[in-house]
Amino acid sequence: MDSDKSELRWGVAQRLEFIEFRLFWEGRVNRSDLMEQFGLSVNQASADLNRYIGFAPDNMVYDKSARTYVRCPDYAAQFLKPDASRYLAQLRSLADGILDSDDTWIAELPSYDAAPTPARGVNPVTLRSVVGAIRRSEAIEVKYQSLSRPEPTWRWIAPHAIGFDGFRWHTRAFCKTNEVFKDFLLSRILRTRGVEASKATEAADTDWQEHVTLEIAPHPELSENQKKVIALDYGMRGGKAKIKVRRALLHYALKRLGLDTNPTARQPKDQQIVLLNPGVIGPRNE
Repeated sequence: MDSDKSELRWGVAQRLEFIEFRLFWEGRVNRSDLMEQFGLSVNQASADLNRYIGFAPDNMVYDKSARTYVRCPDYAAQFLKPDASRYLAQLRSLADGILDSDDTWIAELPSYDAAPTPARGVNPVTLRSVVGAIRRSEAIEVKYQSLSRPEPTWRWIAPHAIGFDGFRWHTRAFCKTNEVFKDFLLSRILRTRGVEASKATEAADTDWQEHVTLEIAPHPELSENQKKVIALDYGMRGGKAKIKVRRALLHYALKRLGLDTNPTARQPKDQQIVLLNPGVIGPRNE
């Protein structure tokens, strides 16, 4: 059966994944769902449903009264691993206006919203220039507004990666002015102009190449029940969780986790987690 799955065309495999998505999250699926989502004919939609039954006969049964296929008690995914993070990410993207409801596989959206995130003014032409420079291993001249200077200045940078700090998008680049690898906020690149070949490589950016592993645990002064719920919040096992992060992004990760200050500076219910291995931070992040 596994070999049969591997021989499925991409379009067919995607439709079978869709059937499983609807069965798992909605509890039902029918021909019209497939027809609306993929623009299929009645015959093709029926063929896909029958094909799915052939692979997973115990996953769904036709309910004549509801005129739809419904999930069976012994349902076991065959094509799509249920992923809560993916489902919630779609809701977040919908709330932020990044996705339209037609772009998701969710049939009946629950009532949802998210704390607003300020829109970052990244110019698409600027992003195209940066991404192009990364692909071609080039340096580009940018007009950059740094907060350390009152006026924007032109400088040459050789970008090699794009990074997200949880709130803003950066490009990781070699700065020819300071002769160091550093982060440049894409929204602060006001203009681009010249392009030239660059010898700076991603491999030379040691802070980008090096990873550190943060070990976190519930705050020791929480009650045992509180520790258990924090462990669930962070997916901890054995009372701790490990988070791998590039050293170049370490400062942002610590700030986002609330580990950028002394844990005694806040109440345990506010701090919630502590860093078990503070030695991995090192002097470069201070």
